[in-house]
Order: sequence, then structure tokens, then C-alpha cells
Amino acid sequence: MTEAPEFRPPPERPFPDRPPQDPPAEEREEEAARDAQDELVDTVRELLDEDQHDRVRALLADLHAADIAQVIEHVGPGRREALVGILSADFDAEVLTYLDQEVREEVIELLEPKDLAAAVAELETDDAVDVIQDLDEESRREILDNLPPETRQLVEEGLTFPEYSAGRLMSRGFVSVPQFWTVGRLLDYLRAAASVEDSDLPEDFYDIFIVDPAHRVVGAVPLSRVMRAKRTVRLGDILTEAHHLIPATMDQEEVARKFRKYGLVSAPVVDEAQRLIGVITVDDVVDVIEEEAEEDLLRLGGVGEGDLYRAVLDTTRSRFSWLAVNLVTAIVASLVIGMFEAAIEKVVALAVLMPIVASMGGNAGTQTLTVAVRALATRELTDANALRVVGKEVLVGTANGVLFAILAGLIAWGWFRDPLLGGVIGAAMIVNLISAGLFGAMIPLVLHKLKIDPAVASAVFLTTVTDVVGFLAFLGLASLVLL
Repeated sequence: MTEAPEFRPPPERPFPDRPPQDPPAEEREEEAARDAQDELVDTVRELLDEDQHDRVRALLADLHAADIAQVIEHVGPGRREALVGILSADFDAEVLTYLDQEVREEVIELLEPKDLAAAVAELETDDAVDVIQDLDEESRREILDNLPPETRQLVEEGLTFPEYSAGRLMSRGFVSVPQFWTVGRLLDYLRAAASVEDSDLPEDFYDIFIVDPAHRVVGAVPLSRVMRAKRTVRLGDILTEAHHLIPATMDQEEVARKFRKYGLVSAPVVDEAQRLIGVITVDDVVDVIEEEAEEDLLRLGGVGEGDLYRAVLDTTRSRFSWLAVNLVTAIVASLVIGMFEAAIEKVVALAVLMPIVASMGGNAGTQTLTVAVRALATRELTDANALRVVGKEVLVGTANGVLFAILAGLIAWGWFRDPLLGGVIGAAMIVNLISAGLFGAMIPLVLHKLKIDPAVASAVFLTTVTDVVGFLAFLGLASLVLL
């Protein structure tokens, strides 16, 4: 009689009652959107290679300007000229506002000045200024000469303000009325203006600005408050007094800080006489925040925002100066090592362990540097708390120095069977991490005082300091103790 095979239950899952976890819905949507965009770019490339221009035009016809801009960027320089030629007949100038600056200049050169001017004339004044402000004088003048007179006057006036200022950022589209108007009169005015084909009424706005006879801002009434008030209520009775006037010359970083600090949706821009000349809205500020953060990040690495799309020669040239400065600082560190050449020849282990000390100091200093540069940019680090911040970073460097001194000392002791060598690297680690904390906070502060952008120059000086201090401490102590 054959025995029945032994029954073995299937292995249980670690969590039998928990269903498999899917990625969050937002992540799935983002991944699907990226896949769809990549597929679109591949399709456009294939159609361009097959000269199927009508299909390309139809494929992009209903896309948002941001998606079209991404396609123009990603098809590559070889196909970009053909794609712009296909779109030039009915080119949407809003596409230019989403393009990388390097690609934007290339696209502008491919468009006829009259076609480009007709497209730019459809943009808001701030977007028009943004599109042409970085062009050379000849290209800029060619576009301005083809703009309608009223639009040209506003754009030229916008270009007179300092670069990266509120005057460049502001839009000329706003609603301003006197304070004796009632809610009913305002609503009737808005409806009547909206029905006029060439009305000056902006497409989107959030606040009604209340002005006096000299066109100075008295206050503002949010649209939500207007909609809740009765028609007979005077606007002067429900306004919020103007506490957040933005001078046209204010730097855009300061504008962004003001919006973040006070939670603004829009703010009036005024000239030297405090007259209302424009408005900045939160969507403009979001672009500024992203632009400034990206600029600081790229500067810390010594690269430019257009490096992804620049030609090889241009990118090489832009990075050369930064690398040349690094070469000089590296030579300084090498000279320090050369001072202890005899010690390294006698104790070969020193050459093996030197990079550990320098690397730990550099990484620790970069952590402090990143925090300090960001705090300076957001005004969280000022003269009032600078001493406290520097002291804290020194204490953090001391604590980490002691901890890693123990670890590195034990590793060196076990590796080379020499407790004195372990003590030397441990002491050098403490010295270098303290200096990393001190100079990682001090260098950005000093550069800021000297009116030098800390995001540009801090990393070079910090790397030199941590390398020199690390090598001096390690090799100097080794010469005293081991030889």
C-alpha cells in the first residue's frame, strides 16, 4: 500500500493580513506623466525624421505651453530647428517663458522678428520683459520695433528697472478704484469691462487696490471679501490697509521673502512717489524661489543653469575658471604635504591615512557650509545670531570629532598594529572637524560682509582650509610622535 505524501502547507508571508503595498497614487500619476512625455518626445523625433510635419503640428496642437517647451528642449539641437519651423506659423509666445534660457535664445533666433513680436505682444508685460531681457541689444531692438506702440512702451519701461528687481517681475495688469466706490459699483465696472473686447482688465487677479486721487495705494480688498459684501458697502470701509507695498527697485529675493513671511497672494508695486504702477502675484514669486534656489545650488558646484543645453565648447569654457581656482587650492594643499615628505617616506602608513582626515573635514565642513549659505539667503542667519550659530557649529564639530577620532583611531590601530598611529589620526580628526565647523560657518559670513555671494566662493575656500588644516594636524603630529 502506497503511503500518501506528507502534506506541507505553503510558507506564510511575513505579514499574511497585509496586502501588497502599491506606490501612492501621486507617485503613480507622476511616473505615468513622465512616461507619456518621454513617449511623446520619441514620437515627435520619429515624425520629424520622416518629414511628417502635419502630424507633428496636430500632435502638439492641444498641448499646454509647458509641455510643448519640454518637447522642444528634449528633441535635441539637430531636430529643434525643424520643429520650431513647423510651429512658427502660429507660435505661442507663452512657450518661450517655459524654455531654458539657452534653448530660448536659440528658438528666438529661428523665428522671424515680426512673427516673434506678434507672439510677444500677446504676453503679459512681465513675461514679455522676461523673454527679451537677456537678448543682445540688436535682437532686443528688432523685437521692440515690431511691437504695437502701447506694448512697446510698457516693455521698454520694464527694461529700465534693475535686473532681478520687482520692476522686472511685476505685471501691469491690475484693478485699482477709489475708496468712495461701493461694492455694487465695482461689480458693475468689472462686468462692463469684461464685456469689452480690448479691455485692460487682467485675466486673473486676486485683490482690488484702493487708491487716492494721486494714485497712491490706500489699501486692498480681496475678491473674496468683495463677493461676500452687500452692494451698498463702501470699499473704504472693508479695505485692508496697505502694509506690504513693494518698491519697484526691490530685489526679487527680498520680494520672495516678503511673500513667504506674510503669506501674500499679491502685492502692489510702487514707484519713488509711492504711486501704484504694477502688481506681483504669487505665481511669479514661485518662479523666483525656484530660480534663486537653483542658482545657489548650481553655483555651489561651479556650473551654470544652461550647462545642460550649451554646446560642449561653451560648457567647457564656463567651467574652466572654477576648476582653475580649485587647481590653485589643490597645489597649496600639496605644498603642505611636501613639507612632510621625509616623514611620509619613513612611515608609509601616513600616505594611506591622509585622505581619511582630509575627506572627513571636507564633508563635515560642507554640511555646515550648506546650512550657513541657506540661512544667509533666507535671512535666518544675521549679525544678531551669528556668534551663537558659529559657536554651535564648533560644538557640533567637537562632538563629531571626538566620536570619529575614536572610530578612526581604533581602525588605524588594528590596521597597522600601532596605537600611537591611532592616537595621531584621532587627534588630527578632532582638530580638523572643529576647524570644519568653525570655518564652514565663518567663511560664508565673511564673504557676505564683503558683498561676495557665499554660494559662489565658499566651497573653494573651505576645501582649502580643511585640507591644509587636516594635513598639517595629521602630518605635524605624526612627525612629533612617531619620528
